[in-house]
Amino acid sequence: MSSWEYKNHGHPDIKPSTSRRAIFIGRYQPYHAGHISLVRQKLDKEVPCLIMVRDIPPDPKNPFTTEQTVGMIRKYHESKGDDVVVMVIPDIESVNWGRGVGYEMNEFFPPENIGFISATKIRESIASGNEEWKELVDESIQDDVVSYLSGN
Repeated sequence: MSSWEYKNHGHPDIKPSTSRRAIFIGRYQPYHAGHISLVRQKLDKEVPCLIMVRDIPPDPKNPFTTEQTVGMIRKYHESKGDDVVVMVIPDIESVNWGRGVGYEMNEFFPPENIGFISATKIRESIASGNEEWKELVDESIQDDVVSYLSGN
């Protein structure tokens, strides 16, 4: 996987730690190669991760239930033996922090080879019968994605 560029908006003296978790917040509709690559930036440095899934009702832009999303993320990371905890959080309005926080606040920028990945385009590809989406969603959860989208 490619390395992402990033900017730390938090305390400049804080360094990655294998004794604390890196947090990722998102909708993950579905969990795809771009999400995985982002989380791998910490896992590959042996930093355990906490993936927080926003609890949102399904709609056309977010067709997966929160439980389905959590299940797909857990299934993927368990299949890889990753130190990842997945939890549900209430939907959020913003992410805020004060100065001098005791942790990094990293903004990651995807490399060109994955920056094009879009959950919306994956869902549209599945709906149109185009199989190219399979290159962007890990094999361990492809059947779940199709099953959930078809209402099974």
